[in-house]
Amino acid sequence: DVIQRIHDNFLAAGADVVETATFGANKLVGAEFDAEMVAWTRELNRRGAEVARAACAKFSTKDRPRFVAGSIGPGTKRVTLGNTTWDLMLDSYKEQALGLIEGGVDCFIIETAQDLLQVKCAINACLDALAERGLSHEQVPLLVSVTMETTGTMLLGSDIAAVENAIKPFTVASQGLPSTAGPVE
Repeated sequence: DVIQRIHDNFLAAGADVVETATFGANKLVGAEFDAEMVAWTRELNRRGAEVARAACAKFSTKDRPRFVAGSIGPGTKRVTLGNTTWDLMLDSYKEQALGLIEGGVDCFIIETAQDLLQVKCAINACLDALAERGLSHEQVPLLVSVTMETTGTMLLGSDIAAVENAIKPFTVASQGLPSTAGPVE
């Protein structure tokens, strides 16, 4: 109910897109807090998408549809640092993406990514989940947002050119930067 009201308030204020409240709702993050949460990953993501979808349904009109972005955060583990493996991360993100699809998201937003391998893994997991459901990236586009530090690189040292080259082979609808360091930087 609380999340529903937050979505409603954003849409009433004029937002066209709301994000699911699923930023950290994946198996790897869940396992750090509650072993049972791992089993709830898909359900949490499905329900998060359904809540956002219900809010959009209330505010959408023929002339002004409203959209749901399935939020996929960076998590707490990095393949590059050896905290996890590619396969475990891929499985974790795929389960999250499947729940978001089942809940009716219009797009995925892989956000505040800090590691290029994590970005590529999340993209591949979304594409795998879409393929499993008989969908394409045209039907459920992927948006990517990477975090750049004040040093001009991602947390693990990749500059923006490396990000562009790493993401280029994928069909990504948009690339962005959150304002983590501030508007001047």
